[in-house]
Amino acid sequence: MNVTEFRKRCKEMADFIADYYENVDSLPPMSTVKPGYLYPLIPHEAPEDPESFEDIQRDIETKIMPGMMHWQSSNFFGWFPSSGSFPAMLGDMVSSMFSIIGFNWVCSPAATELETVVMDWLGKLIGLDSRFMSIKEDGTEGDGGGVIQGTASEAQIVVMIAAREMAFDRLKSYGMSDNDIDMARHTLVAYFSDQTHSAGQKGANIIGCQARIIPSDANFRLTKCALQAAIIKDRQDGLIPFFVCATFGTTNTAAIDDLCGIADVAESENLWLHIDAAYAGGALACPEFRPLARGIERAHSFNLNAHKWMLTNFDCSALWVADSTHLVNALSIEREYLPRVKGATNFVKDYRNWELPLGRRFRSLKLWFVMRMYGASGIRAYIRKNVEQAKWLETQLVEDGRFEIMAPVVFGLVVFRVKASIIAGNAQNVNWTNAEIVRRINDDGRVFLVGTNIRGVEVLRPSIGSTFGTSENTALLVKVIKECTTKVIAEYN
Repeated sequence: MNVTEFRKRCKEMADFIADYYENVDSLPPMSTVKPGYLYPLIPHEAPEDPESFEDIQRDIETKIMPGMMHWQSSNFFGWFPSSGSFPAMLGDMVSSMFSIIGFNWVCSPAATELETVVMDWLGKLIGLDSRFMSIKEDGTEGDGGGVIQGTASEAQIVVMIAAREMAFDRLKSYGMSDNDIDMARHTLVAYFSDQTHSAGQKGANIIGCQARIIPSDANFRLTKCALQAAIIKDRQDGLIPFFVCATFGTTNTAAIDDLCGIADVAESENLWLHIDAAYAGGALACPEFRPLARGIERAHSFNLNAHKWMLTNFDCSALWVADSTHLVNALSIEREYLPRVKGATNFVKDYRNWELPLGRRFRSLKLWFVMRMYGASGIRAYIRKNVEQAKWLETQLVEDGRFEIMAPVVFGLVVFRVKASIIAGNAQNVNWTNAEIVRRINDDGRVFLVGTNIRGVEVLRPSIGSTFGTSENTALLVKVIKECTTKVIAEYN
């Protein structure tokens, strides 16, 4: 493909993408194909000779499209949003144009420096403490800073490695030898609640520490008292607490942990405190939500997924650390083929030492496009629109009389179930009925949502966050929920 044909095909692909977005709400959000559907439809070896663009596009429409879950549909209410946007797509196009492997400043100075600037922009937009900024107000380099990771799971692993480094430094200060510290690795303990994302357990598995899962309270929150009690017991058993993850907006219910109380314990016990705000962190762009996040200014690290609820296409997981020393010390490996810049270093960050991979894409471009083309006001309007729609959904469910809200509706997530009093039979039948309503809604094909189980109770949890969703889409969701609930209760009760 030469430049002339590329220009032609890009215009055609832009039309194809625009047509998709104009019509995606008319498609069932959930794919109905069966596992293994694609294998018989495509050749089992790569083609020997070039194939035409037309053939490839035809296969996208006839073979790939049927197997797609349409996350960008305004009738998609599953898991959490993947809020892509056209500005982000344009930024990704420019990133693909450059196609760099930006492991350090020398590779492409603009890639490093734009990420430094844009992460400070985003940190200021959500009200992060100045400790997390790369550049101080006077233009000098700060101790902290932001870096774009692929996912919140990667961010979790990276900060756990940094926390382990901090713990080892402390043990050395107590006079322990390197050999003794190596022997003590398996006694390190990281703390999570039973509502923490699975990335916490995965991170513990990867770095080889113990994971202590602490029961959350009645509001699904990790509390100061529960954390302190777990630490006391572990210290009595000869273990070494070193890390705690607090969540601002849990996956099951969007609960907010006792951030201030957990920060108290982390400070007194010398733990690294990480705040996982992968979903709800975007809400902090709106000042009215910031009182809910008191305590994050005392954390060692903070993470939000701009690709969830901030209009930026996957992948773009924003991680900040208050002090990058332990992170860089833990992940730095020098080689003669990785040149370092001498002299002024305010904007010369080797982001390869802030993450697991060596190579990295120019991801800050799409975030830059989003923040410039939406502006802070546009991002806030998008967040507030979603929250307003979620509150309206909550009101409709409560007024219906058959449903009960199972967790406070604070952001865009509504967790509810059909009341036990409406369903004949025992708790098992109540759970079955609510799970069946989820299945029936998705089989209906007009909207998509998922259920979950919280402490043995089956619930529905539609998440509102579509980039282009309107009140009409939320009204359709209510309509389908009510219709399917009526049918299931009539058939089985």
